[in-house]
Amino acid sequence: MKHFASICIAAGLLLVAGRAISQPALKETFKDRFLVGASLNESQFSGENPTAADLIRAQFDSISPENVMKWDSLQPLPGKFNFQTSDRYVSFGLENGMFIVGHTLVWHAQTPDWVFEGANGKPLDRDTLLKRMRDHIHAVVGRYRGKVKSWDVVNEALDGDGTLRTSPWRQVIGDDYIAKAFQFAHEADPAAELFYNDFGIEAGPKRDGALALIRKLKAAGVPITGVGIQEHVGLPWPSSRDVDEAITAFGRLGIKVAITELDIDVLPSRRQNVNADVNRSEAVDPALNPYAAGLPDDVQQALARRYAELFAVYLKHHGTVVRVTFWGVTDGDSWLNNWPIRGRTSYPMLFDRAGRPKPAFYAVLGLVRDDSQSGRERL
Repeated sequence: MKHFASICIAAGLLLVAGRAISQPALKETFKDRFLVGASLNESQFSGENPTAADLIRAQFDSISPENVMKWDSLQPLPGKFNFQTSDRYVSFGLENGMFIVGHTLVWHAQTPDWVFEGANGKPLDRDTLLKRMRDHIHAVVGRYRGKVKSWDVVNEALDGDGTLRTSPWRQVIGDDYIAKAFQFAHEADPAAELFYNDFGIEAGPKRDGALALIRKLKAAGVPITGVGIQEHVGLPWPSSRDVDEAITAFGRLGIKVAITELDIDVLPSRRQNVNADVNRSEAVDPALNPYAAGLPDDVQQALARRYAELFAVYLKHHGTVVRVTFWGVTDGDSWLNNWPIRGRTSYPMLFDRAGRPKPAFYAVLGLVRDDSQSGRERL
């Protein structure tokens, strides 16, 4: 039966009560609006998890790497690059005719300490760090020139109040480290799309800060293609109006918008906000893991409504929104099972832990599919 399920997924079929029926695909449903993608872990593109790979092929036309293109994976030691895993990621995308995204070139996290260290314990100077940045970007972007079509060049450079984060990049180089990163990426592949990527920029001072940053970059002639709104969101926040207004505001700057890391957290939290900082960690509390035995139907339906609400906004702005990427494929893949509290059972995706579509999947498709095209059964 497990082998039969894998065959069904590969053929774009849904297995219901032992019977294979036609299953619609996200990539086909939205093909005239925007790309639909997912972030992949190594098992999904290396051949280790063929069932997941089949689901990805069937549903998505764009891919992003979860971790294999971050600095600590590609260049853990000075000048010692490890492209073996990232090559497999890119090959998977090419073999399946997918739009390939690179994530991420310059970030304060998952970057080895040596990058910011000077010789003999001396403080690192601006020129040395700029050279390290340029060499890394040229090596990585240059290797995949013409293959990786879009790069998240700078990731999460803003604090919650909209000001620039005091990262090691900024401390050593100065505020123009962002412009320099885009310059180096453009040098390495002039045809690639180049994005600034961040969380929590749907509303408030952080949105204002992101808008100001992009205006400044564009005024200086920096080759920026667009902004990535991560969309790590909850059931109540941010409001669909905030998302709508954010996409409108960024679009008015003449740039593209990508939804880059979409997931919806249905679990209770100590604080309801859009803080997706990877360094955030909280103590275990059983009260904050209430659905270990399964997701109640009322929460399942709330998740479906929330996804439909967000996709209605994305569809409204198709043309400005060029790509919608889920941060994971199934519930079991999601980072939210371990962030900000380890060991929780999270349900943020359109597919459950077995790769089966959830009500949210059909709620999203229902926005653009005519009922006569159903070929579907509600689960």
